[in-house]
Amino acid sequence: MDLIEKTREFAATFHEGEPSSHDMSHINRVEALCMEIQKEEGGDLLILRLAALLHDVGVIKEHEEGGDHALYSSEIATEFLSRAGVEMKTVEAVAYCIQTHRFSGGKRPETVEARILQDADRLDALGAIGIFRSILAMGALRMLKHTTGLDKGSSKKTVYIEDPVEGFNEYMRYKPFTIPERLNTVTAKRIAGERLKIMHIYLEALNLEAGNGKHKP
Repeated sequence: MDLIEKTREFAATFHEGEPSSHDMSHINRVEALCMEIQKEEGGDLLILRLAALLHDVGVIKEHEEGGDHALYSSEIATEFLSRAGVEMKTVEAVAYCIQTHRFSGGKRPETVEARILQDADRLDALGAIGIFRSILAMGALRMLKHTTGLDKGSSKKTVYIEDPVEGFNEYMRYKPFTIPERLNTVTAKRIAGERLKIMHIYLEALNLEAGNGKHKP
């Protein structure tokens, strides 16, 4: 088995039963987006694919303990790749990509691979799949708090709003609608422009049906 498929299998063990939107389908889409962007923007494809496959392996630990899944994922990735005999220079490059990928982290990556991973991860929050993932995640996080008491502090102004439609509007203003200006590459910005069109259409329809235009996109 080659390194990529071995890494995919390893990552899958961390996403079994993941209750929100960071499952293996997300991982595979981010990997595909990294490969698509790399064709135009360059960068080391091996580093990109390894980083994409491992960037969220710490999510379950974050759900259980709090903290930052980017840091957890970086630590797990470093240990796994080192034990797999991967060159340390590559291991460090992958770890850096993972450490800087998170939207809420607000970090500006310096390497082309880290910039591409950050863009790919953000693009998966846009378009039809972005709508699906956000609603899935909001429901899962609300239930997580209800059943365990774990409060995802960074989500307070969106997830925990009493009216979920208003919460979704706040989420759209906070994240998807700000993503284009926070992307690093020309390729990602082009993809984002296309994906945002469907989100605007959906939000307008949702608000009309939920409250006769009460909420404004």
